[in-house]
Amino acid sequence: MIDFATSIVDDIGLLGAAFLIALESIVLPLPSEVVLLLTGFNVSANNFDLLPAILATTSGSILGAWVLYSLGLAFSKERIYGLNQQFGKYLGIKNTDLDRAFRWFDRHGALVVFFGRLLPVLRSLVSVPAGINRMSIIKFTTLTAAGSAIWNSIWIWVGVSLGAQWLRAEKWATVLDLIVYGLVVVLVLIVFVRIIKRINQQPK
Repeated sequence: MIDFATSIVDDIGLLGAAFLIALESIVLPLPSEVVLLLTGFNVSANNFDLLPAILATTSGSILGAWVLYSLGLAFSKERIYGLNQQFGKYLGIKNTDLDRAFRWFDRHGALVVFFGRLLPVLRSLVSVPAGINRMSIIKFTTLTAAGSAIWNSIWIWVGVSLGAQWLRAEKWATVLDLIVYGLVVVLVLIVFVRIIKRINQQPK
């Protein structure tokens, strides 16, 4: 997979990086971290400029998210589960992953679209309930762009910092994912506590 990503980026540059990130956003088995680290390495080698690299990969994230958002618009929740039952095993997606995405979206809506971009698997799947629930495409795109830009910038910066040693960071991707999971849980709890406080402060 690393060789495949490297050859695509080497052949067509930033368009290749954007294309690969779009594929990853549609939940193909391609780690975004690898593509972003590779992109960062190319920035350090002066093959790409930093800002265009962030814009290109974020555009790829948005494009992939639009595909799954459109899937949510076109199909019912039951049909989505049926399709995943048939094809999800090839993409590494379980119905429990869909359950989590739908449950989180029902509870937190816009927060999940934004913070979900920082979480593996969920960052792609959350686009489906956003489409099913007819979230405004402008709102969806804005939240997706913001969350994706943060995620992409972090990994590109790591790739820039490591230069030719960029592959060393790939092994830490799981650790970073767990850290981000923890931060998102803490943020959700903070929001939840604030909501409860507001409810309790309202006159009865």
